[in-house]
Amino acid sequence: MDKQKIIESLSPNEIKILPYLREEVNNICLNSRLDKTSVLRALEFLENKNIVKLIHTKKKIAELGINGIFYKKKGLPERRLLNVLREKRILVFQEAGKLAGLSDEEFKAAIGVLKRKEMIELKNGRIILGVNNQEISKKLPEEILLESLPLDYDSLPKEKKETFNLLYSRKGLVQTKEEKKTEIEITAVGKEILELKIKAGNLIEQITPELLKKDSSWKGKKFRRYDLNSRSPEIFGGKRHFVNQATDYARKIWAEMGFREMSGNMVDSSFWVFDSLFTPQDHPAREMQDTFFISNDEGSELPDKKLVAKVKESHETGVGKGLDKSKGWGYQWNEKDAKRTILRTHTTSLSAMKLYELSQAKEKKGKFFAVGKVFRNETIDWKHGFEFYQSEGIVVDKNANFRHLLGYLKQFYKKMGFEKIRFRPSYFSYTEPSVEIDVFDEGRKEWIELGGAGMFRPEITIPLLGENIPVLAWGQGFDRIITDYYKIKDLREMYKNNITQLRKMKWWVK
Repeated sequence: MDKQKIIESLSPNEIKILPYLREEVNNICLNSRLDKTSVLRALEFLENKNIVKLIHTKKKIAELGINGIFYKKKGLPERRLLNVLREKRILVFQEAGKLAGLSDEEFKAAIGVLKRKEMIELKNGRIILGVNNQEISKKLPEEILLESLPLDYDSLPKEKKETFNLLYSRKGLVQTKEEKKTEIEITAVGKEILELKIKAGNLIEQITPELLKKDSSWKGKKFRRYDLNSRSPEIFGGKRHFVNQATDYARKIWAEMGFREMSGNMVDSSFWVFDSLFTPQDHPAREMQDTFFISNDEGSELPDKKLVAKVKESHETGVGKGLDKSKGWGYQWNEKDAKRTILRTHTTSLSAMKLYELSQAKEKKGKFFAVGKVFRNETIDWKHGFEFYQSEGIVVDKNANFRHLLGYLKQFYKKMGFEKIRFRPSYFSYTEPSVEIDVFDEGRKEWIELGGAGMFRPEITIPLLGENIPVLAWGQGFDRIITDYYKIKDLREMYKNNITQLRKMKWWVK
């Protein structure tokens, strides 16, 4: 294409950015008053016309994670422990964490770091400071690095890179992100065109009804030339979020296998989430570190008094004669704890409600499933989140047995695209016998645990159903299935609403 034809093919946006091609993309946006997408698209068109050459580069940026931002303000756990040791010099091991205001996890991390740096010595159940106050006053390499972030990861000196990698191994302290940059190189043709200082002229961009109505409005003007070989922008139609596609697909599979869906509230009482499932009231899972509690002075309303009494008996003394293993937990059950309002930590609470519902029915039989969100008080990192999806199911049938349970699970995972499946014996407080399910990841060549299953204990079925009918039950972490299918390495990618990622995600079809 000769120079005149190139000029006649320039769009208004291309002409707008011409004077600023020697600047960076962000400055072009500022000077031309165009958004970044419009500028990048105009630059691509200019590249097609051999006016510029675009050089796309990627840079790995080292930056603070969520915990890193917190510790930058409050101080790393090892620094807080050192500050206490500076005054005391010797601390009793069991009391040191509390004195420094550290959680168990923070205390373990601080001890590991300081021991590795040979700043402390552990002896006879005590922590002994091994350095002087001058050494304590010096900033640790980890502190210096945290204060200097963000930085270009690849340009970090060897020592700083090693420090960063050590911090990266700790939950949420630091992370990396990819930063893309576009550099503009003006060609010989481009330099000639820039010298002409082209301005928007009388070129007609498109034929409109108004233009055709006025006979003379187009006379004396030229139509802008269009390059039919230029790549046009991709058009993305609307579609459901890929996570919703996956959960819909799972619902379809369970329905095809003859299951009916269960549903319920995400906010519920501790009674349904824990007590009805024979989880003792002093179990660690019921504490703040695992559960989100909702502020509610009166607490949630409990169901029928007869059911509450049966669950109480199950916890305290067991569920009756003839069941030698059913002796309860041997403590005094507290109704106030059962009323505490929480965000459900699993969807198994829906199974408990369904069993109680069936106790009122003529036939205590059925196959049911649920796919829903659950919540855990976890520190967010690449493999942990505070909310995730779970796939739940129960089969209530007097003729059901453990082999049926394995068959249902094997069929479900096969339909989800997993050919290699294995079952391992396990223990859960509300099922006996119990198994864990693993699937083989062909990409990583390793087995991945997806969830637990088993047959509900009589301490659950007798209070809820009224009799000890076999109930097959399972609760599977569904997010792991989604990340495996989409080859997602960081759980946070599922919910960060990256529009580029969402556009490229394929439909869930196995």
